[in-house]
Amino acid sequence: MAITAADVKQLREATGAGMMDAKKALTETDGDMDAAVDWLRTKGLAKAAKKADRTAADGLVAVRVSGGKGVAVEVNSETDFVAKNEEFQSLVGRIADAGLEVDNVAALAEADMGGKPVKEQITSAIAKIGENLTLRRMETLEGENVTAYVHNAATEGMGKIGVLVAYTGSDATVARQIAMHIAAVKPAALNENELDASIVEKEKRVQMDIARESGKPEQVIEKMIEGRMKKFLSEVTLVNQAFVVDPDKTVGDAAKDAGIEITGFVRVEVGEGITVEKEDFAAEVAKAAQG
Repeated sequence: MAITAADVKQLREATGAGMMDAKKALTETDGDMDAAVDWLRTKGLAKAAKKADRTAADGLVAVRVSGGKGVAVEVNSETDFVAKNEEFQSLVGRIADAGLEVDNVAALAEADMGGKPVKEQITSAIAKIGENLTLRRMETLEGENVTAYVHNAATEGMGKIGVLVAYTGSDATVARQIAMHIAAVKPAALNENELDASIVEKEKRVQMDIARESGKPEQVIEKMIEGRMKKFLSEVTLVNQAFVVDPDKTVGDAAKDAGIEITGFVRVEVGEGITVEKEDFAAEVAKAAQG
């Protein structure tokens, strides 16, 4: 079967493949368009597998809110250059949209997006963009009202830090200010009751050891620890932190004055907890030369 320029163009538009790859795919499959798409997918999967061992620690967090539900989705790339790419941003945005329909990242990977599962769309993007991409996590938050904030947005609804805040009441302005506070200050929990007990216990042990170095009596040390732990809790729990917009108030007091109550929050920052191995410049150049 004769392969026409129109056939090649159609296949390129459908798959994002290069002209020569599209032409070869059609030649290998005797002009069968569907078979050619599968042929390219197979080649794309091989390319993706080759890149899968590369650390993807950059990327974007996208936030979406619908009614009383919000999602924050992190999709990683290897470099900030790709994170600034409009095609990558579009992919992340569509993944976040799909996230509103599911409850966790495993379900999101399998969710339909444009006729294919999200994980397959990511695999196709790896072959096209040329970097390892990973769907790392999705956090959900539900409440009477949910607001979202993105710090240093790369484009609408996505950036390096995404925050969701659930609240009761109607003052959306103050709720958004609190979301901005969370992005900047990074509280560990909403309040003392929600703070991991192991974190509290560890801090208490550290403070006890420090206090005992002073040689003071145990009853004095107990009073010292009480004050230090109160200060610690004011630093790590959202409602007890000094509000960045008005440091004379705690976040809890600012919310109360606005007639709202914060019932939950989510903060997702790109690359949190990912260990990136450092290479010297010569090794990076040699690795790039090898493809």
